[in-house]
Amino acid sequence: MRTLALMLLVAAPLAAQQPATPTARDHNADPDHMVQGSGLPAGWSGRTDRGQPLAGAKFESMGAGWHATTGPAVILYRAADRADGAFHTLATLTQTKAPAHPEGYGMFIAGNALDTVERAYIYVLVRGDGAYLIKRRAGTAVTTIVDWTVSPAVTKADAAGKATNKIEVQSKDGKLTFTINGQLVHSMDATLADTRGIVGLRVNHNLDVHVDGFALHQVR
Repeated sequence: MRTLALMLLVAAPLAAQQPATPTARDHNADPDHMVQGSGLPAGWSGRTDRGQPLAGAKFESMGAGWHATTGPAVILYRAADRADGAFHTLATLTQTKAPAHPEGYGMFIAGNALDTVERAYIYVLVRGDGAYLIKRRAGTAVTTIVDWTVSPAVTKADAAGKATNKIEVQSKDGKLTFTINGQLVHSMDATLADTRGIVGLRVNHNLDVHVDGFALHQVR
């Protein structure tokens, strides 16, 4: 894991990009707008940031996919979606309406101890201003792999606040790659031990996001 941590600090995005304007969130000025959750679909689990109640976010089956309405930022996952070797995971996510300001949504991999204080995962998010982000969480520590960066790979929200982005993550042959709408945006060295774990979804606070085609494919 020490080797991976060093690589996270030096790895650089591949697509033509420019840093996005950083935004610091004041939790008092920008509170979570709780929604009335009604439980999770069978097989799904969830966890919010900062110990907020999971009932303040709604996640339900809708059509052939799922729909998340937050409340607090949340990760959503199924225990069966665990990668123990080379894998490819993907989902198509649609922000359906404009939030008060750009907020991220996307996927995570390498999820372990997700229901404990030692929770760990790597996540990739996009947001409505055309930027993407990659970070790694280990307990309370969060390491930035790629800070919010504007990329032509990311579909920006339209005038109504709607945007659809397909995110793919693959771990194979010692490489971890991140692809958005068919364009490779980041690649880094990573062993299977570094990427082993549950894959799932992450939706930041106060968003309305539809998810289609979420799947995990084990690569043999």
